[in-house]
Amino acid sequence: MTLDESYEKELRIPVRIIHVPKDVVLLSGETDSIRVTVRDRGIDILSYMYNEPRKTLNISFKNYDKGGGQGIVSASELQQMIAKLFRSSTKIISTNPGKYEYFYNTGAHKRVPVRWSGRVIPEQLYFLSHATYSPDSVTIFASEEKLDSIKTIYTETLNCVGFRDTLTIDCRLRKIEGVKVVPDHVHVTFYTDVLTEESMEGIPILGINMPKGKVLRTFPAKVKVNFVTGVSVFRKLKPSDFIVIADYNELKNNPSEKCNIYLRKVPDGISRAALTVNQVDYLIEEEEDEE
Repeated sequence: MTLDESYEKELRIPVRIIHVPKDVVLLSGETDSIRVTVRDRGIDILSYMYNEPRKTLNISFKNYDKGGGQGIVSASELQQMIAKLFRSSTKIISTNPGKYEYFYNTGAHKRVPVRWSGRVIPEQLYFLSHATYSPDSVTIFASEEKLDSIKTIYTETLNCVGFRDTLTIDCRLRKIEGVKVVPDHVHVTFYTDVLTEESMEGIPILGINMPKGKVLRTFPAKVKVNFVTGVSVFRKLKPSDFIVIADYNELKNNPSEKCNIYLRKVPDGISRAALTVNQVDYLIEEEEDEE
């Protein structure tokens, strides 16, 4: 008696685009799905769920192609097509989506780099030194307009906290409507390092925008920078990795007894870099002519 009563149930119906021309690349995938809410007797609902072969909705590419890289099955057409998959006693309550759209192009594509997104935080006293990707770029198929606008493909949002060793994750790439990504997942490897506060001495001060025939002399000629980095990064650093400058144009426009110096370049993997002094004594000398 219970199974003879009326029930509503949401079912997932696979959708397949058929009769696709050879020169067409489907951007929304050959197989997708629609969620259909139906009402019928409990015994019939159970039959749909467990006893009968899984129903598939086949949509002919040429019948619904609207041109311009898009095909559309209207809400009324979609309901009629779905109704044919069920018994006459079954009432279609709703479909999600209400109408069905598919996207395609004739092969326009380009390669774009992959980047991770989300929250990736190692244990305290460790930091994320860098990440690598395999592959490091993917091929995207889309309309010319979308191809021009997409510069990077990001992973789905990651949430990895409290690790200290190298971590490799198999990530799916974020879906973009009307865009097909090949491959649709990548391996991202995160490398950690131990944080350390360090300093580097002997970084020369370079004069920029110097007129011909003039030389900037600073006292001292070399300075020190403090920073935070990883142990492995620090072992590879040398003074030439940093650039400290003094600008002649600033001295010309605002003469003073001391000149300001600026940290212009810091190597990758460095944070909180700061000079130990921001001003130094200086002289501007005439360059001696070579005989």
